[in-house]
Amino acid sequence: MSKKRKTPEELRSHRWYGVNDLRSFGHRSRTAQMGYDREEYAGKPVIAILNTWSEINPCHTHFKERVEEVKRGIWQAGGFPVELPVQTLSEPFQKPTTMLYRNFLAMEAEETLRSYPADGVVLMGGCDKTTPALLMGAISVDLPAIFLPAGPMLNGNWNGVTLGSGSDTWKYWADLRAGKITEQDWKGVEGGIARSPGHCMTMGTASTMTSAAEALGFTLPGYASIPAVDSRHAQFAARTGRRIVDMVWEDLKPSDIITRKSVDNAVTTCLALSGSSNAIVHMIALARRAGVDLTLAQYDDIARRTPVLANIRPTGKFLMEDFFYAGGLMAMLKELGDLIDGTQLTVNGKTLGENIAEARIFNDDVIRRRTNPLMRDTGLAVLRGNIAPDGAVIKPGAAEPHLHVHTGRAVVFKDYNDMAARVDSEELDIDENCVIVLQHAGPIGAPGMPEWGQLPIPQKILKKGVRDMVRISDARMSGTSYGACVLHVAPESFVGGPFALVQDGDMIELNVPERRLNVLVSDEELVRRKASWVAPEPRFTRGYGAMHQMHVMQADKGCDFDFLQRDGAGCSCGGGGEPEIH
Repeated sequence: MSKKRKTPEELRSHRWYGVNDLRSFGHRSRTAQMGYDREEYAGKPVIAILNTWSEINPCHTHFKERVEEVKRGIWQAGGFPVELPVQTLSEPFQKPTTMLYRNFLAMEAEETLRSYPADGVVLMGGCDKTTPALLMGAISVDLPAIFLPAGPMLNGNWNGVTLGSGSDTWKYWADLRAGKITEQDWKGVEGGIARSPGHCMTMGTASTMTSAAEALGFTLPGYASIPAVDSRHAQFAARTGRRIVDMVWEDLKPSDIITRKSVDNAVTTCLALSGSSNAIVHMIALARRAGVDLTLAQYDDIARRTPVLANIRPTGKFLMEDFFYAGGLMAMLKELGDLIDGTQLTVNGKTLGENIAEARIFNDDVIRRRTNPLMRDTGLAVLRGNIAPDGAVIKPGAAEPHLHVHTGRAVVFKDYNDMAARVDSEELDIDENCVIVLQHAGPIGAPGMPEWGQLPIPQKILKKGVRDMVRISDARMSGTSYGACVLHVAPESFVGGPFALVQDGDMIELNVPERRLNVLVSDEELVRRKASWVAPEPRFTRGYGAMHQMHVMQADKGCDFDFLQRDGAGCSCGGGGEPEIH
């Protein structure tokens, strides 16, 4: 790509600072009020830094330091940094789910960039929904943008046992409920499972989406794999600050980077990592913001030809720190060979192929060779059938293989509270061959499609030594979770999708190899049940929640708001044809 470099007069911020009128006088005088001389910003790119740091987001604890390193890089390159705090989405704390607020942050990012004098932006995120939200907003505005990933935390440790965030939480919680460990053991796990800043070091949504961001071209090569507390992470923060200034002069924007092929690269990356099933929802939303129509069918097609090369929990046995030492994402991308389109442009001005040309694998148990994959294909599978006509997903590698083809009696919970009240009851009519069904857990019904999809196995079954059962919901599941969990059933039950019609005692058929998911009752019976179905009362009557339930689309469409989708037309820095406030 070759573009004429911008002049200072062509900077977007010039309209705020560089003209001689009353409004610009106000901008300059108020900037002086903050202690800056005109020489510090005049004729220089103004770089917005969207920082999702907060005191309730442990994944971003180090962002107070990283933002100063980013600013250092911006100053060094001749830019003018402006930190703009935006909403934090703290996966461990925010209820009912950060997914309810992903679109909120995406809107805030878009409107913040649109309404302030930003020539380019550094996006600081990493905790699960912050990555797609920030990218969605930046793609919609289409200013030069570069993503700074939070980086994974260090490996956990307890009594000499290596712990993985999330994955070992579920494992040891099941052991505690089954009486296999003590309360003292459980407290030991609690103290050792998350022992540094950074996001989950398992292949959860955080590491999946920061890796996808790098494969998509939005991150300096190699950055997504670096542990949060490694000194190289700080060095890359300053490099990121320096690079965004050059991107502004080069006018290198998201619309130059995100293409059909770069989206396919990111999807392939998620699958080769055996990444979080949540990535499907986020990648569809991201792609559609850029006018790329990514569908579940296309995702499944890519899954059928992509081997799983990353031996990382919960599908594998290692963690992100090990992945970094083994060569990191660049080494895995190089090993994927012709499955990756190396011609795609990235934020450093080079192609993806150029970035990974010298990458090497240093431990081929952690990063497998294509001749010895962890799984030959099917890191994720898209299912369809009479209870999921618009699709559902499962992560086959996280499920016990004997459950990939299974037929069992449905035990139905009408909502999360119903499940919590009855799942451990001795009177519950259930055995390990049954199929647990949770309804009203989708984008509108939950609300917000929480990570309830790893439905608990009843205590009386856990005590028999059973650790996996088929479980189906219209919810999501943490990327750190595992089990034979069918997720994202669309359309959801709350809006009258056929999943709402499943009843106790129905036989449900799951067939992962053939991509089938059906309730074994007649079409006539489903029609009869639908005729008597009564729509539930709305979850919200006011505020953002009311906006969400009115405009959020279903999981197969990425759960974005319908009025934020793009039709594939190009956009300017004003953003998709929207008026720019100035």
